[in-house]
Amino acid sequence: MIIHKTLSDFILFLYVHISHSDSSYDPTEMAVIKTKMAGLFPNDTDIEKKLYATIREYNSFDKAQLEVLFNDSIQHFKSGYPVPDNNLFADIQEIIRADGKVKVSEVDALTLISKIISKAIRWPPLYEQHSCHSLFGPVFTGLL
Repeated sequence: MIIHKTLSDFILFLYVHISHSDSSYDPTEMAVIKTKMAGLFPNDTDIEKKLYATIREYNSFDKAQLEVLFNDSIQHFKSGYPVPDNNLFADIQEIIRADGKVKVSEVDALTLISKIISKAIRWPPLYEQHSCHSLFGPVFTGLL
């Protein structure tokens, strides 16, 4: 199932998913997403309009199909695009930590994305390449 025309649109959808994985859209997480969008889209893009259209798209999407969407989209976009590096995961971690709280649901969302990407590119999952402390920082020490 492919619903995004560009890799940038798919990445923005991932950012929205991560932000909402704790069942809220925190304003500080939204602010971080907006800064990340500047690097994903052309300068003339209406960031607010694009973000809120993606939130509406996410809210109306059948969450039971997320893993299929992520898997199919990564398979689709991996040809012709560089392999995602730790910058994507650093951006996701920044979004997760923006509100000052890291919830288990956010860790689960990041883990799922990491597993799917790692499977698609046949690497060990990126979360397994780091200790929990170095991946998430001290804020996560008591959760895992």
